[in-house]
Amino acid sequence: MSANAAEGLSGLLQWSDPVIFDRLRDAYAKRLSDIGTVWRLARLHARVWRALISGDMAKFDSLRADLIVELAAFGLDLDCLAEADSQTMTELVEIVVARFRLSPRQSQDYHLALIELAGRLAPRRAA
Repeated sequence: MSANAAEGLSGLLQWSDPVIFDRLRDAYAKRLSDIGTVWRLARLHARVWRALISGDMAKFDSLRADLIVELAAFGLDLDCLAEADSQTMTELVEIVVARFRLSPRQSQDYHLALIELAGRLAPRRAA
């Protein structure tokens, strides 16, 4: 990973948590009516994102596995998880484009970080 991407990830760790949670909460609220369940799934999924951004892939894999089990308990599948991740990534990209458009260096750092995250989100092949 480049130093620029690392800078972008560091910045995301500072400000992205509320954005990520809100987007995930909205994604689950479209599918479930129980607000307690929606918030619980959004919190768990936000922890998955936090591990992803931090680069703690062992924790990411563990939390993501827990999330998949929780989603299945409510009749939600991997497509739902992928849709929530996609909406979250889209929101982060839109924020970076709008907020950092006048700062090319920061914008580049964040864009590289988001590309890094997209690569980490992609399913990994079993060895």
